[in-house]
Amino acid sequence: MRRTDRFLISQKPYAIALDTITGDQHPRGDRYAFSGSASAVWYRRKAGVTRACIGTLGLWNHYLREPLDLSNPHAILSADLDSRYGGDCHGRWDGERYWGAQEPARIEEHLAVLRPMLAADPIIPDGFDGWWTYQPEGAR
Repeated sequence: MRRTDRFLISQKPYAIALDTITGDQHPRGDRYAFSGSASAVWYRRKAGVTRACIGTLGLWNHYLREPLDLSNPHAILSADLDSRYGGDCHGRWDGERYWGAQEPARIEEHLAVLRPMLAADPIIPDGFDGWWTYQPEGAR
């Protein structure tokens, strides 16, 4: 992943809660494997409608050349991590409808983050660091 200050929805950026990054690694032959996750928020657009999303982002790579410094969230995120699955959405708000959790307390937690995100698109909510993208530099 790489961090960018420029928000481009086409690059599928994520804002990540650095204190939620978890994971472990182990040797794999002459390489290292890392598997982890983090809480994240992101925007996606479908049929011209922007949606604010909250959920979990999988962080992994099975062929790292060097072990990661697991005490440094930026070192973990800056590694050559895989992105083929994207975020696992737990809640989504499009300005009219909420999709996600069924527990009222969890819905309110999600909407407390998602409503301001959508109202001031694109903002990085308090407690999150962004924007992080899997897209290479210069991609559109």
